[in-house]
Amino acid sequence: MSTDGSPNLLYLHSDQHSPFVTGCYGDPLVETPHIDGLARRGVLLENTYCPSPICVPSRMSMLTGRFPHENRVWTNNHVLDSGIPTLAHAMGAAGLHPVLVGRMHALGPDQLHGYAERLVGDHGPNHSGGKGVDHGELSGTAGPARVSLEKSGPGQSAYQVHDEDVGAAAVDHLNRLGVRRRAGQAAEPFSLSVGFMLPHQPFVARARDFERYAGTMTMPRKPEPFTDSLHPYFSWWRRKCGIEAVTAEEILRARAAYWALVGVLDSLIGDILAALEANGLADNTLIVYTSDHGEQVGEHGLWWKQTFYEESVRVPAVLCWPGELPAGSRCSRVISSLDVNATMLDALGAPPLPTSRGRSLLPILRADGPDGDHSNEGSSLDTATAWRDEAFSEYCTDEGCLHRMVRKGPWKLNYYHGQEPQLFNLEEDPGELRDLAANPDYRDVREELTSRVLDGWDPAEISVRLEELRCDGRILTDWGRNVQPPDRCRWDLRPEMDYLD
Repeated sequence: MSTDGSPNLLYLHSDQHSPFVTGCYGDPLVETPHIDGLARRGVLLENTYCPSPICVPSRMSMLTGRFPHENRVWTNNHVLDSGIPTLAHAMGAAGLHPVLVGRMHALGPDQLHGYAERLVGDHGPNHSGGKGVDHGELSGTAGPARVSLEKSGPGQSAYQVHDEDVGAAAVDHLNRLGVRRRAGQAAEPFSLSVGFMLPHQPFVARARDFERYAGTMTMPRKPEPFTDSLHPYFSWWRRKCGIEAVTAEEILRARAAYWALVGVLDSLIGDILAALEANGLADNTLIVYTSDHGEQVGEHGLWWKQTFYEESVRVPAVLCWPGELPAGSRCSRVISSLDVNATMLDALGAPPLPTSRGRSLLPILRADGPDGDHSNEGSSLDTATAWRDEAFSEYCTDEGCLHRMVRKGPWKLNYYHGQEPQLFNLEEDPGELRDLAANPDYRDVREELTSRVLDGWDPAEISVRLEELRCDGRILTDWGRNVQPPDRCRWDLRPEMDYLD
């Protein structure tokens, strides 16, 4: 425990974890005892939305508290301006020494973005045009392509090897903090962010983990055949990725591997939590678990992310802070991942980020009653403090996608520039099976939410900015290809790490 009462932070961040494949969110099959344990000891956020259903834009927004269009980071090729203050900068400004282990997925020369140390890096090149990744036998399976379903099943993903390294480094860091604590050295508050790759595809897991789910795996609950009635975006996307039709064997195999990878992730989290406890650091530590976006795992006939369906755009989010947040509570308010950023800073007593869109959740999450009397343990934290139930996500690409989503109360509108939107009432239709956008009875709702989507978000302007970034990117990529600057922080992924049994 820190000497001045200020809390420690353990921020656990995964890649592509659907909340619907987590025990505490209701999945009966997956084994996630450690994430479930955090939820029992803390608060589970039921409706948290990522700022973008793709890695880099989402992660950079979660660092800065700003929307992708404010960062000018829309694709995995865009570089976050190092002059934009981040969560880590704010923690450092408060006197903390923020340490990062593992995944951040920032492209460009700045591989810290405010972190004082980074113990394990990403597997990809730091610079555009740098030496790419060789996944060996699993080449092509890390992206949105049919081959990731064809080459799925028992084996090994290099991403699991990476995460084992990340987990070991995080445990070692906590052990060293424990050594200093037991030696009587000043126990300054610590800030440790741990970034995992799992359960991101390849959909490949070691045989013992894969077999745990292979015999009991179920088919998607919401299959959607490839027909002329599909929304134009999904028709185009499924053709582009080769998933007009997927065999039952591929579906079950890929899903079993994904469930297994979620289980592996949970086990690694368990190792870190055990080290936190063993070193006497758990009592005054805020633990946050979340992910950058979800995974479709075959629902609506889709895989990976890149959509605004709940499986892709919603993320798990659990906050555990003994004595400060009520154990076993669930919050059903509509929340953005940017709000989780603001909440961590508020809890740490760090300065809020000046241009952040995030709102601290502490007023609606703290225990009721005087002196931390947790009179509402096990209840639903839904009332008390005023809260605007609204969250946005956006997805813009060099291929012409200019998409933005708003979730407001029970309603969700998915805006596709140049195409018809989708409109769902998630209270009445949680599976998003009834698109109400063309129903005249809901014209007022559609118009109101379209106005919210376009408020401060101009597709024409974004299109111009994307073209500017493409032109900049050509120069940066050619520079990187020819100069081959050294990677400042990169994990050594080797092709022999990836294989199928």
